Amino acid sequence: MPEVQIRKRVILVEEIFHEGGPVSPSPQRRAAALVVIRNPYAGRYVEKIEDFMDDLKPLGLEMAKSLVAALGGNPKAVEGYGKGAIVGASGELEHGALWHVPGGYAMREVLGGAKAIVASTKKVGGPGTRLDIPITHINASYVRSHFDAMEIGITDAPRADEILLALVMTTGARVHARVGGLKASEVKGEDGLR
Repeated sequence: MPEVQIRKRVILVEEIFHEGGPVSPSPQRRAAALVVIRNPYAGRYVEKIEDFMDDLKPLGLEMAKSLVAALGGNPKAVEGYGKGAIVGASGELEHGALWHVPGGYAMREVLGGAKAIVASTKKVGGPGTRLDIPITHINASYVRSHFDAMEIGITDAPRADEILLALVMTTGARVHARVGGLKASEVKGEDGLR
């Protein structure tokens, strides 16, 4: 199995006090953990690539733990999450799909068995490419107040032979959420949907 070779790590934290309305007494916090790795499949087609997901699992756990720490250290404070990948131009979109299991399951594990599927996106792009990571509630995908996104990117990544891997967590609903739907306080947490 290929070795995971890291070039760069970045942690981003946002605190959102308002979006033009009243100032929230407790700001919503969003954090992203970004890691740039060498793409072991860049420049060639390889049929069997899924084993690399096992190699990425420790990195996923490390990134998920770093996000909880960046948001204050309490996993119970995290209410939303998402993940994504940007594959450099010598790779293919499927290389970004390698992040689904190691990124998603790592966050669910670190957060104590979160139930909802981890929203995800991926694309192929060059240095400076931006990606909107979709965010949903950790236990119920239908909680409308937690539908969100965080734009991520790094100026010099990914290079053609790299993959930028991203995990995102949030501490709550959009700061001025008020469009109805299932409330976080109503979540049953049985099926990952409601």
